[in-house]
Amino acid sequence: MDSADILILGGGLVGSALAVALDRHGISAIVVDPADPATILAASFDGRASAIASAPYRMFEAIGVAERLTGKGCPIAGIRVSDGLAPGALDFEPDPDTGALGYMFENRDLRTALLGAAQAAPHADVRMKTRAVAVERGPHGVTARLDSGKTVRARLLIAAEGRNSPTREAAGLKVARWTYDHAALVVSLHHERSHENIAFEIFYPEGPFAILPLVDDAEGHRSAIVWSVRRDHAPGMLALSERAFLHETEKRMGGFLGKLSHLTQRFSHPLGFHHAAWITADRLALVGDAAHGIHPIAGQGVNVGFRDVATLVEVLVEGKRLGLDLGDPQLLARYQRWRGLDTLMVAAATDGLTRLFGVPGRTASAVRRFGLSAVQKLPPLKRAFMAEARGESGEVPKLLQGLTV
Repeated sequence: MDSADILILGGGLVGSALAVALDRHGISAIVVDPADPATILAASFDGRASAIASAPYRMFEAIGVAERLTGKGCPIAGIRVSDGLAPGALDFEPDPDTGALGYMFENRDLRTALLGAAQAAPHADVRMKTRAVAVERGPHGVTARLDSGKTVRARLLIAAEGRNSPTREAAGLKVARWTYDHAALVVSLHHERSHENIAFEIFYPEGPFAILPLVDDAEGHRSAIVWSVRRDHAPGMLALSERAFLHETEKRMGGFLGKLSHLTQRFSHPLGFHHAAWITADRLALVGDAAHGIHPIAGQGVNVGFRDVATLVEVLVEGKRLGLDLGDPQLLARYQRWRGLDTLMVAAATDGLTRLFGVPGRTASAVRRFGLSAVQKLPPLKRAFMAEARGESGEVPKLLQGLTV
């Protein structure tokens, strides 16, 4: 099709999820992405894994993506937060009747499921290895000329192109941004003892060290490691022999998972922050990393993008039922209001945690341990943190409740 209700630039995790969610509500979309599926679906692409919070996972169930992920995800039965390996940890455990806090998936499994669902959706036209070379947003719609020679039209343009979104820049939407003097080392490995479906976040002055449970395989117990190191140390860590890297990793873990083995390919990703105060313009809305990018310290990055999806779909579906143009300023203003404050609060919280736990010294460490112990003993505050981690704080869109709009 050469015309649709929505034109989505970017077919990554968030862009694909948006196309599938719109399809479930009878709204058509053309998805344009320059990436080659053979490259982005390969195990060697970036090595990352993502914690999908329970609310976004309910959206996956509602839009038919969860069935494509059967057997791929590890339920997160708890989260343990500590300042180094010292006593005074903070434990998050779900109530028996609320289920897992979320699920850990390798990103290649998420990409395969979401892109496959988008390609199979009857109201979605996914065009990979294709680039928009010219886009015009006018009073009556959006027109894009593609490098394939085709011209496509829609009522609304969605930028889901990632943190360096050219559409956002062309629209003049200003972004606050800075880089951290850290890089995230990402790798998967096997360990002797079971992780018991617990995710661990161990804070060191050099940066957080996360151990994220993965589904076991024929070789035994598995976890993904996200290790924040100083940016200038990352090349040296990547160059270490497998034996030396495993030794350094085991020291950070304190040996509680036993002997480590089967190290996968190591990847390094620079860490930074960016936040667009305005995520809409004339016939344009931003979702995912095009709108905001945060430190992975709390595992909320892609979840914030899925919250964008759920909110935008609800706004558009309800607008369509009222007979409004999907690019109507009233609808975009509602999306801006609904998501603007939430994304700012999450961004500020993750940046604050990054700076707080990065303060060196015994006094700072003692203060952090006291804070963790205090939260552990205050159930209302602990429940508030858990609600945020699940994606259930504030006004929760219907898709995040597991309901269609």
